Amino acid sequence: MTDHVTIVGAGPAGSMLSILLARQGLSVTMYESRPDMRTSDISAGRSINLALATRGIEALSEVGVMSEVEEILIPMMGRLIHDDGGGISMQLYGNRPHEYINSVSRTALTSILLDAAEATGRVEINFDMRCQGVDFEGGVLHFTGSTSGEVSHVPFTTVFGTDGSASAVRDALLEVNDGSVVLEPLVHGYKELTMPTGSDGGSQIEREALHIWPRRDFMLIALPDLEGSFTVTLFLANEGPVDSFEYLASGGDVPGFFEEHFADFAPLVPDLAEQFTTHPHGHLATVRTTGWTHDSRAVILGDASHGVVPFHGQGMNAAFESCIVLDACMRDYPGDWATAFAEFEKGRKPDTDAIADMAVANYVEMSSSVVDERYQLKRTVALELDRLWPEQFTPRYAMVMFQTIPYAEVQRRAALQGEVLEQLTGGLTDIDEVDWAAAEKMVAELDFNQASDTGA
Repeated sequence: MTDHVTIVGAGPAGSMLSILLARQGLSVTMYESRPDMRTSDISAGRSINLALATRGIEALSEVGVMSEVEEILIPMMGRLIHDDGGGISMQLYGNRPHEYINSVSRTALTSILLDAAEATGRVEINFDMRCQGVDFEGGVLHFTGSTSGEVSHVPFTTVFGTDGSASAVRDALLEVNDGSVVLEPLVHGYKELTMPTGSDGGSQIEREALHIWPRRDFMLIALPDLEGSFTVTLFLANEGPVDSFEYLASGGDVPGFFEEHFADFAPLVPDLAEQFTTHPHGHLATVRTTGWTHDSRAVILGDASHGVVPFHGQGMNAAFESCIVLDACMRDYPGDWATAFAEFEKGRKPDTDAIADMAVANYVEMSSSVVDERYQLKRTVALELDRLWPEQFTPRYAMVMFQTIPYAEVQRRAALQGEVLEQLTGGLTDIDEVDWAAAEKMVAELDFNQASDTGA
């Protein structure tokens, strides 16, 4: 054991973790491949905005920065659906005033965490240093200067890998612990765009909503920015003869594609074709890792160990929650980090696997189901069951976003609730046709006693 530790990756998860470790009395040195976003203009095109929900809020409150974060949040009360006929409709996220999610700038949020980390007096941050590998036998981390190309060899005792889905720490870790990583790529990729403010300097579309243009095989979403603009993301098949990134990149009619499928959006972005051409095409994959640890020498978390696709808005929230769980494990086993790290993986992996599954499932919901009449009926009934019997029935989305019930337990409960909704709505077309006496009996019989209903 040591009183000095190293973190590779100073994004949201690494910054959060550094504060928690500093509070344990540890001295922390953190390395980040990118420049300091507080003083440099990080190029746009990837992960501009994130969705912050209850799990992330609780973690931010735990490290004492939530009052600052609140100043940069934009509430999104529900999904504003733009159908292909030009109509719009709002689907509120929940029944209660606090049941909404928040749009937050990744740069602004990370900057707050970096400032808080340095304010502990125990965290040193080195930027522009990309980890190239880990020598566990020699106790050395290998870095290359992102700008200078200069090679550095840094000794370490214990390293925490929060260096993202392409983690160099994870790759080295799996070589020594016989673990494995499985990448489950989606056939869809993404491209981020920006909708500017209007001529009056205000938002061109409703500000307090997450906008979705669902088109079954693809979709467009938009999250509000503080200055009135919107971060817009197109999710589209990577390959295909039409309606794919491959097609559009090889001479397809970009303006025509947007005008055909997103007619109310296209006129709001004058430089749409230029943005589409110059902004990067990102790929999406679920990352599942077995073997997050190596004795007391290393542990990985966040996207390095459990990367999820963005369709449930839980990547950052899950990573923050993992930081809190790891901190608790280390406090439970003071002086025995090997056991603490092993217990962290044992307890946390079922939950991260569960949110990975639910995130993929939510893509189908966002891109297709939201305009399906049967889905809408089930959703309406689910919200009514939640209103009538809130102690017995909370919809899956609300359990994930507005509570801290462990993800694996949410997944179990959601499966049972799905059976109830299927039975209650079978053959029906309107909520007024539901047999509420039967509903009360079904809800009362739901078995939610197999696991604790409190999260980390």
